[in-house]
Amino acid sequence: MTNNALLNTPSMIFLILYLISLIGIGILGKQKSKENTLNDFYLGGKSFGIGILFLTLYATQYSGNNLIGFAGSAYRSGWFFLVGMTLMLSVIGGYMLYAPKLFRLSQKNNFITVGDYIAYRYDNKCLTTLIVIICLTVLAGYILSNLKAIGYIMDYATGGQISFAQGIISMALIMVIYETLGGMRSVAWTDAIQGILLLVSILIIFSVIWAQYGSVLDNQTLLEKSKAQFFRSPDISDIKQWISTLILVCFGAAVYPQAIQRIYAAKSKKILQRSLQLMLIMPFLTTLPIIIIAIIGAAHFPNLDKVTSDEIVLLMLSKLNHIAGMQYVITLFVAAAIAAIMSTVDSAMLAIASLFTQDIYQVYRPKTSQRKLIYMGKVFTWILIAVMAALAIYVPVTLWWLIQLKLEILCQIAPAVMLGLHLKQLKASSVLWGIIIGVGFTLVYMFTPSLSQPFGFPAGVVGLMLNAIVVNLHHKYIHTKNKQT
Repeated sequence: MTNNALLNTPSMIFLILYLISLIGIGILGKQKSKENTLNDFYLGGKSFGIGILFLTLYATQYSGNNLIGFAGSAYRSGWFFLVGMTLMLSVIGGYMLYAPKLFRLSQKNNFITVGDYIAYRYDNKCLTTLIVIICLTVLAGYILSNLKAIGYIMDYATGGQISFAQGIISMALIMVIYETLGGMRSVAWTDAIQGILLLVSILIIFSVIWAQYGSVLDNQTLLEKSKAQFFRSPDISDIKQWISTLILVCFGAAVYPQAIQRIYAAKSKKILQRSLQLMLIMPFLTTLPIIIIAIIGAAHFPNLDKVTSDEIVLLMLSKLNHIAGMQYVITLFVAAAIAAIMSTVDSAMLAIASLFTQDIYQVYRPKTSQRKLIYMGKVFTWILIAVMAALAIYVPVTLWWLIQLKLEILCQIAPAVMLGLHLKQLKASSVLWGIIIGVGFTLVYMFTPSLSQPFGFPAGVVGLMLNAIVVNLHHKYIHTKNKQT
């Protein structure tokens, strides 16, 4: 093993055994399946109680980005990144805007995917197809970015013993096995384990770093000397960035297809509401500790660049490796980071398979049996993960660009989902034109390097505003025209 490996041999064995055990959960999920239907495979029979529903929502929302990306951003931004708390809370706000109403509709109409709701609400094949294509594209990018992240973590933690490519291939294989065995049950049960692991590891790591490096107050003098910019007042650029990210997260992350599937999977409306209420406290137990850790880290390691600053938590732990028992803490962190990423990737895989099965394959083969549809979904999942793993290994696209693409494009379907539940007179044509304008504007700016951000905001934010304006104007135009006739 190379000298810079974070995990020793026993730690690597533990990690490998933990990952293999997830396949056992997949087998258990298959054994607990009640019927060979899309409802049972993709939604777990809509039977999730508050424990499983809350933990699968938590694990899906808090990806490895919270352990690594948020820490790096907090290291570079300082106290300003406390807005990260607001970002995670805004996702719950986004759910509250539509989830209870959508749940009631899904129970009555047996929805499996977001495409089912769009088809039911607007009865427009063109609009449904466009939204399904957007979801498929975004989910593919989501899987790609997280596979890259998991490859980097495995390579870094093992000192190259498990390479970037080997990490991607092995993790992809484990996920696709347990998902295709037990469907949503396997995914939700593994999410529950991974969610608990994530929460426990963050609290333990926070306690260890607080004890070894001192509290924020203990490090204030160091911070004032080495990171004086942390104490400045936010300027207009900072405020624009905060507002933009808040909009993207609230209206983008809240309509993830995998999140919508979890809304459908709730046993009752009461369980759904209680699960969302519990989610309100999780930023204080997950995001806040990571931000504080990173700021303490900035006091002790003040000159890290953008790449190495993303590794601030691992760096702080590795410097304590001489302390008895610290190897266990490092192993816990690596396992939690991998688990967090897996819990988001497996959810995206299940969502993308259901969209293909329900909204594409079944549309063209309406007489296909439920058993055959599930089989085709599994085949599609294996092909998809093989392609995504290859792209993650060989295509040199940055993680941030993929994350940016995901949110800026996905938020364009928010008006279709949210407004459609509250405005009964809203027509498909209004929503369709809004999405075309919003997505078109966003893509032009994102794929034209010479263009700067419009008005200092990300293109997706301006695209969403244009989207909403077009929907409103077209809706009023149709309403006025109908009145005249």
